[in-house]
Amino acid sequence: MIDLYTSPTPNGHKASVTLEELGLDYTAHMVKLPKNEQKEEWFLALNPNGRIPVIVDRDPQGGGGDLSVFETGAIMVYLAEKSGKLLPTDARGRADVMQWLMFQMGGVGPMMGQANVFFRYFPEKLQPAIDRYQNESRRLFEVLERGLTHKEWLAADEFTIADIANWCWVRTYKWSGVSIEGLPNLRRWMDSIRGRPACERGIEVPVKLTNMIKDKKAAKEFAENAKKSLQT
Repeated sequence: MIDLYTSPTPNGHKASVTLEELGLDYTAHMVKLPKNEQKEEWFLALNPNGRIPVIVDRDPQGGGGDLSVFETGAIMVYLAEKSGKLLPTDARGRADVMQWLMFQMGGVGPMMGQANVFFRYFPEKLQPAIDRYQNESRRLFEVLERGLTHKEWLAADEFTIADIANWCWVRTYKWSGVSIEGLPNLRRWMDSIRGRPACERGIEVPVKLTNMIKDKKAAKEFAENAKKSLQT
């Protein structure tokens, strides 16, 4: 059994979608970011960086008791290796997947995250900063567009954690104020992933975000958390 400590964010969804696609037994625990639960000692004992998500594998391979893993890329690789799925074992296929996984972690996530901050939450309207991060996010989308030329999936001719990682962020393009117009390969790829039942389930963990936004109290907490991200 795996315990997943998470919140409804693109990084949180990277873990939950992976767990759903792999069909692993897990229990999701909502970490209340507006209440700074990720900064409490119990959570920092799992992840000293104070960020979601974190998994705790209660039955890791090789024994030795509970094993906690933080950082979404590390979580996804760990889960894929544990199950023997979503990550090829041959050197060429693995390298292909890992490069696109690192592309998301080092580029798509950070740039879209900054676009969100300056487009949605920053107390001042700094148009040069907004343009900087939206334009860079769009450039990265164009890289994905090229990478998907004549290919159904990003890497290794199969659906992998590279697709999950990038999709969990790219699917939120409207929130970042970034267009996907003129990117047919990217749109087709996004639609294909959205059509996977496990992916659809994964983005509703630990709570369906659209339902949370409709709840005025939850929506207010969500906005407060976004603003706090500027300070933490």
